[in-house]
Amino acid sequence: MSAPAILSDRIGRLGDRVLNVVDALGRFSVLATGTVRASSPRRFPLRETIRQFESIAVRSTLIVAITASFTGMVLALQAAFALTRFGAKPYVGSLVGLSLVRELGPVLTAVMVGGRVGAGISAELGSMQVTEQVDAIRAMGADPIQKLVLPRVVAATLALPLLTAIANVLGILGGLLIANLQFSISPHLYTQTIISTVAVSDVLSGIAKTFFFGWTIAMVGCFTGLSTTGGTVGVGRSTTQAVVVSSISIFVLDFFLTKFLLAL
Repeated sequence: MSAPAILSDRIGRLGDRVLNVVDALGRFSVLATGTVRASSPRRFPLRETIRQFESIAVRSTLIVAITASFTGMVLALQAAFALTRFGAKPYVGSLVGLSLVRELGPVLTAVMVGGRVGAGISAELGSMQVTEQVDAIRAMGADPIQKLVLPRVVAATLALPLLTAIANVLGILGGLLIANLQFSISPHLYTQTIISTVAVSDVLSGIAKTFFFGWTIAMVGCFTGLSTTGGTVGVGRSTTQAVVVSSISIFVLDFFLTKFLLAL
């Protein structure tokens, strides 16, 4: 094959990928718009939303707790070794507290929940899609978005802030454990440095991000699930795609949200 033909083939493939991305963004926007329209108070699926909240929030608590606790321990360990060089070891609590409430708590919680919940939503809805259960819901005159998408989106959006608050507390306690046992920093000094350094605005800015993270995780999971084709192989492909896309989206969102919140 000649060089111009190879170049033309590559440009054609790139064009196809760009068109696929644009098409996916368009369908995602339609789904997001439909979810907003389906959130009518008169027909709101409260029972299903509560069930999804239990599935997302309660069942994710253990994995979030373990992740946050050991993150706080590692952060305190690294911070103590670094600050000791400058004679600032007593300020370990300040570094741990600020790092957790502003960035590590919200982002790590979102990534862990995204890996568990996003994959679960995508697999569940993908299985329903390939077995034509979604079409059956439409045939009965019901709205699949209202019955399937809306409860999961609302539950995830409300669950992430609560899980992040738990992660922040446990991460700080994990850092306290290491600071006291290994570096002989008193719990009183540790907590005082956190109180004097971490402001309410720092906590609120971190929590505010998680509403967007929760919405993104659920919407990506629902979108990939409802877009599933190709039987059981397609379900596995959609599940992987949901985890990858939601994780990348969380980091991208975190950057722009952080810039916006710092500018306020």
